[in-house]
Amino acid sequence: MLTTPLCALAFGGKDAVGIVLPLLCAGDAFSLYHYWGKWERQNLRYLLPGVVAGVLLGVQLIGRLDARQLNIAIGLIAVAFVLFQFVKEIIFRAEGTFAPNHAVGVPCGVAAGATSTLAHGAGPVIMIFLMPQRLSKEVFVGTNVLLFTWINWIKLPFFCLDRTMIDLPFFVTESVINAHTLKLSATFFVLVPIGVWLGVWLNRKVSEALFTRLIYGFTLLTGLQLIFNVDLRKLF
Repeated sequence: MLTTPLCALAFGGKDAVGIVLPLLCAGDAFSLYHYWGKWERQNLRYLLPGVVAGVLLGVQLIGRLDARQLNIAIGLIAVAFVLFQFVKEIIFRAEGTFAPNHAVGVPCGVAAGATSTLAHGAGPVIMIFLMPQRLSKEVFVGTNVLLFTWINWIKLPFFCLDRTMIDLPFFVTESVINAHTLKLSATFFVLVPIGVWLGVWLNRKVSEALFTRLIYGFTLLTGLQLIFNVDLRKLF
């Protein structure tokens, strides 16, 4: 969740979304290898129809939002993600065990597709749908991997094409993924092994609770920065 807001601060919202998606797709491939078959496939049936509609909605929003508005949208999703962490246990306890269905899956899919398209931020929506199912840890992670692989690959053609290539109303005016963003994605891809090593080291040296609080704190601050556009240099 922290990746896209940080990229938005560095490169602007639209470029950030384009830079991050190829990296996510590459990560999905590695994750599928480790969790192959360890998922509840039925969740795809309930979520994917809404996801497709949500991606189409998100693409239209990206095409209509200017740079400042897109930064605000990414910031709001980031702040909402952090606030969600404080209420999710209450929500899950109130829901009890949940049997997935289309009545809940389609709206959740729309929300997941839209937030994922705008900021790769569908995590909270997917959690709302999966957590009450009381899946085992491995199946829960495997199902997340399967769902996000589908979501990310559904977005990919809409991010690569624009209306100068194909005149259809559900493509953005200018492609989100282009030669400029792909070059940056390739540059950052070589840092992924370093990130993996750092993650392993942090996992051994830092408690999960502290690490989680740090991520939530940085995500909240980054989201607020995107929303209010504060010049941090003036604070020092």
